[in-house]
Amino acid sequence: MRVKITVSYDGTTYCGWQVQPNGITVQECVENAVFNATGEKVRVTGSGRTDAGVHALSQVAHFDTNCTIPPQKIYRALNVYLPPDIRVISSELVSDDFHACNNAKKKTYRYSFYISDVEQPLKERYAVMIEKTPDLTLMKENSKKFVGEHDFKAFCSSGSGAKTTVRTIYSVDVVLKEKDLSVTVTGNGFLYNMVRIMVGTLVDVGCGKTPPSTIDKMLLFGERSLGGKTLPARGLCLMNVEY
Repeated sequence: MRVKITVSYDGTTYCGWQVQPNGITVQECVENAVFNATGEKVRVTGSGRTDAGVHALSQVAHFDTNCTIPPQKIYRALNVYLPPDIRVISSELVSDDFHACNNAKKKTYRYSFYISDVEQPLKERYAVMIEKTPDLTLMKENSKKFVGEHDFKAFCSSGSGAKTTVRTIYSVDVVLKEKDLSVTVTGNGFLYNMVRIMVGTLVDVGCGKTPPSTIDKMLLFGERSLGGKTLPARGLCLMNVEY
């Protein structure tokens, strides 16, 4: 049977989702939990990669198993063997043709900032400090430039193995609540570091560090050098995957 699981994790100490030889990953931990709970060595397929240090509120994955544990209770069995910063929050039986990656239609990421002139220890793990409040009106106006189908080549770090750099963005929401700023992006898929570069450029525009025309030029010419630095991983969280 094929089981769909939803996984939430603090990515701080992990080398991303995907198994690799150079460090511990979330996928490796989940696969080890499946083995300990069922005695089966399986491949757990996620909806996509999250990079080292990136968090997830709702990562979706699937795996095949012959175990006798009821599908809706598998999440409890896995959590017995998972570290406290990784939790499977639900599990369910799905059809054999369900694929967590290939069937995903939309993904939503949120990047978080806090506004302060000194680092806040209780926020630093999940957000990035900026010293002054950006121009929210300017950020919201320019966020609309990302919406639609575009070539996001300029918003991709080197090392991406994507066959095409064209992606569709459905929405970009900029929200300020007291001293906490978030930018939430929903799209049909994302390139390597795409959200971190998009949001970084947008915040630079809002802070007056770069002109709004920079976004237009990046979309038009596809030159990564036109944009700012890639934001730190810790501010990024995978919020939702839709099918």
